[in-house]
Amino acid sequence: MNSNHADIYDLRGLKCPYPAIKTEKRLRGMASGTTLTVETTDPLAVIDIPHLCNEKGHTLLASEKTDSGHRFMIRRG
Repeated sequence: MNSNHADIYDLRGLKCPYPAIKTEKRLRGMASGTTLTVETTDPLAVIDIPHLCNEKGHTLLASEKTDSGHRFMIRRG
């Protein structure tokens, strides 16, 4: 069973620019309107991920701090 919210992409431990590059690549392979949750530890992801969404037409649904870094919820544009 594949739910739209089941996708958590664990990019913790990766340094800039890899979280943004891997997020973009993963989104490219997804259907429009589906949701991807990304987990990161790179402090620059807080800048890079929203910028990626703006550039590529995706919607940043949520951005929240976690114990180890940051979690982003993105809807594929």
